[in-house]
Amino acid sequence: MTVKELFPYLHVRDAAAAIRFYVEAFGARELFRLTEPSGRLGHGELDFNGATLMISDEYPEMNIRGPQAGGPTAVSLHIHVEDADAVIAKAVELGATLEMAPQDQFYGERSGVVRDPFGHRWNVGHSIEEVTPEEMQRRYDALMKGS
Repeated sequence: MTVKELFPYLHVRDAAAAIRFYVEAFGARELFRLTEPSGRLGHGELDFNGATLMISDEYPEMNIRGPQAGGPTAVSLHIHVEDADAVIAKAVELGATLEMAPQDQFYGERSGVVRDPFGHRWNVGHSIEEVTPEEMQRRYDALMKGS
């Protein structure tokens, strides 16, 4: 078996609003959406500079639900951008909650974390240096030892 692609598929309480947020906050481009006569969004796709994100409204009758506001989440989405500080500030301006302010990380990235208004967690970062896996492990070991 060969996996050809992997797409994150988000479910939210208001997919149309989420699409607007992802376009404005992260610069995504809407590809298309399938909307039911009731207005519920059955499926939408966004392009994140070559990466596809799929999205739909909740379908409680099929046990498809989005995360609860302020509740735990088992998944984080990680996006690389040109300027993490600016993207995080824009996301917060548009209603995201700041979970971790941008900071330089041991793995060669400046990154921070926001929770979007629909409950999904986003790590937003940009590269500040190239770090080999060996150096990354050395720095991680030092960090875990409290050095």
